[in-house]
Amino acid sequence: MSYAFEMANFYSVGIRILHVVDKPFGDKYTRVLSVTPEELASRMEGEAAEKMRKLIGTLDSGLSVEGVIRHGSPAEEILASASMINAGMIVLASHSHTGLTHFLHANVAEAVANKAKCPVLVVK
Repeated sequence: MSYAFEMANFYSVGIRILHVVDKPFGDKYTRVLSVTPEELASRMEGEAAEKMRKLIGTLDSGLSVEGVIRHGSPAEEILASASMINAGMIVLASHSHTGLTHFLHANVAEAVANKAKCPVLVVK
């Protein structure tokens, strides 16, 4: 986030922090659930919103900071949000998956960088 704030301060623009709640997958979601998929998605969104509120509350910046939560494919939602607000730049982190993990996990940073209509800064 420091890179995003550095760029926003340099250009005197606001920041939109976007968190995309993807469909749950992996070991911790394969157990029998006593909640509906809608309840699980709502719980995940609530947790993400609370973390975002705390994060924005800790930021000491004169910049306009907006927090947004979306559901769906992370790359698609990032690109749609950037297009909707006519973003001047997208800043995102890379998880640096390689080998089999790269094959098994979609590389969001790569997809966004390849399809975005604005500059993309990928931070490792």
